[in-house]
Amino acid sequence: MLDKIKTASVPEKFSQDFVAEKLLMKGGTPRSIIPFIKKMGLVATDGTPTERYKEFRNPAKSGTAIASAMRELYEQLFEMNEYIHDTNLNLLKGLIVEATGAEQNSTVVSKTLSTFQALRKIADFDFFSEEEIEVSAEAADSASTYAMPQIHSQRSGNNGGEGINLSYTINLNLPTTTDIEVFNAIFKSLKQHLIQE
Repeated sequence: MLDKIKTASVPEKFSQDFVAEKLLMKGGTPRSIIPFIKKMGLVATDGTPTERYKEFRNPAKSGTAIASAMRELYEQLFEMNEYIHDTNLNLLKGLIVEATGAEQNSTVVSKTLSTFQALRKIADFDFFSEEEIEVSAEAADSASTYAMPQIHSQRSGNNGGEGINLSYTINLNLPTTTDIEVFNAIFKSLKQHLIQE
């Protein structure tokens, strides 16, 4: 279905009729995949194709669109191991068993494993590594530019006083997006509201 989505035009609604008539996939199995396509964030709950759907159809962004979808769809697995997409089959299966609570030979585990495997073959996670490096570098620049001032305590009998160095850490959960303006807006807001010279 994902291969066919790339070649077909973008529909107004991603419906069973579209799957049957335009993607030429008929029967129960293709219909059962539609809810999964929605969970991947390719299609909204009302059947409207999302921006991710359009990005997926773009050969230059297809892999990153799938990687973004996987990070949301398998959020629990990525929380357990942020490099789950690079792990071997046994470790991946073990984490799926742990996350689902299902038996190792259950249908839930086997279908989750096979779906994850199929998706990671076409996903491009390299983009996220570069993005994280850029964001970390920008955050480090901001931190060095806007350092907290020293606060000196005044103690009686101590002419010089002792310096108290304070620092703080801000952890950001950044949205999954390829739009650099989103990150620019986040750091601009930080500069205006949280960080004072």
